[in-house]
Amino acid sequence: MLAPNNVMGKCGLWFSALVLATAAAGLVCAGETVNVGSKRFTESYILGEIMTQRMRAVDGVTATHRQGLGNTAILFAALKSGAIDVYPEYTGTLAFELLGLKRVPLLTELNSLLDSHGLAAGIALGFGNSYALAISEARAAALGVDAISALKQQPGLRYGFSQEFLNRKDGWPGLRDAYALSARPVGLDHGVAYDAVKAATVDIIDVYTTDAKLGRYGLKVLRDDRGYFPPYDAVLVYRKDLPQRHPRAYRALQALEQGISASAMIRMNAAAELDGQPFARVAGDFLNAGSSQTTSPRPGWLARLFAGDFWRLTMEHALLVFGALVLSVGAGVPLGVWAARSVRARPWILGAVGVLQTIPALALLAFLIAALGQIGQLPAVIALFLYGLLPIVRNTESGLAGIAPGLTKAGFALGLRRGAVMRLIELPLALPSVLAGIKTSAVINVGTATIAAFIGAGGYGERIVAGLAVNDHAMMLAGAVPAAALAVLIQWVFERVERRILCYGL
Repeated sequence: MLAPNNVMGKCGLWFSALVLATAAAGLVCAGETVNVGSKRFTESYILGEIMTQRMRAVDGVTATHRQGLGNTAILFAALKSGAIDVYPEYTGTLAFELLGLKRVPLLTELNSLLDSHGLAAGIALGFGNSYALAISEARAAALGVDAISALKQQPGLRYGFSQEFLNRKDGWPGLRDAYALSARPVGLDHGVAYDAVKAATVDIIDVYTTDAKLGRYGLKVLRDDRGYFPPYDAVLVYRKDLPQRHPRAYRALQALEQGISASAMIRMNAAAELDGQPFARVAGDFLNAGSSQTTSPRPGWLARLFAGDFWRLTMEHALLVFGALVLSVGAGVPLGVWAARSVRARPWILGAVGVLQTIPALALLAFLIAALGQIGQLPAVIALFLYGLLPIVRNTESGLAGIAPGLTKAGFALGLRRGAVMRLIELPLALPSVLAGIKTSAVINVGTATIAAFIGAGGYGERIVAGLAVNDHAMMLAGAVPAAALAVLIQWVFERVERRILCYGL
């Protein structure tokens, strides 16, 4: 039977090697691959897949799709840092949200402003997708509402807007001022807003003009009678040196110029949102047939659960959890020992790890993206490492603080030095508390790691984020269930290991 120190040491070395090997592989591949990004809504997923598959069809070109990367700011930061090379965007978003303009200029002017960021915009895809407000047709008819300006006369209406629309410069703040509206909207994820209208939880929601659910849910798009919303023509935004670094990939993207009509985009959105077809298949059908002709039945839950990406997502999720856990143990146990030994340091150490636990996960991830200049597994592992410190530090400190003073005095009386007393007496006695902290940290990380999908770190959260985008409960469960199962498995394994180690110590 292995001693506790040998068990912990070998596990730590194995996981550290796994983390380093994965990081090295990522660095090797980064320079050879065109990385495509997409936002967290159906149309962006599909366009990202179309771009990726179009480039992969060219010999010698490798492309990856970093899908569902949160909001516009995260995509723009990832593009500037080089974490991605290209992503689909809209001219109105470029002008208002990213460049801070008050109008949408010509593409040449947009490019002159993007040049300072090392970026460029071009390859117009052929359709536009503007923001709009929508209400159920029955409610609109009953109230006589057909334009946004008429909403001012209906103060009792309830508004539910996506978080991005609530905070965008070209979203609710400007719309409220332009139409002198006084409503107080609630925040809703775009994927569930349609169900909220159907259930009469809200009356007014923000929509995209190419949304597939407008007809299915019987919604009326309100006329923008004051011309507030600018044109949102779909274009590609890319790093300025992309044509030079990857000329064949860029030519493949140029083949998409004016190749997607608004009606084709609506059909593709419908295939994903209403028929439950995977984004990759919808994109493949479009590229092969010129439009989405998917007629296959919606995949069942078990098919979603054990789809072809199951093992990849499992490995990514496990790497995030255990890579961060190794770091948390390596830093948390010494910090806990320090807190137990130093009266002055204790409140500072415990206070610091407690504050880290209160920082919202998405806020911490956004900060790490800006600080590190990249997206993906590195900022995700660092965030999970910071979140995993609290239970380990606290349990280590409390375990050591609970040891009877007479036991340590006996060790000193036998001639043992401070280090030997710690190694032979104090740590073995505190081991149950320390292991409980490590187990808690691991289980917490399993759930928190799902949020890492917002910055392209993969894992089971990738399915949850995609399911939210199309309000697909089966897809969300296909990500949530294995994450929960992994948490239960980790807890069971730790309990078995704890039982064997403690039996050995006793």
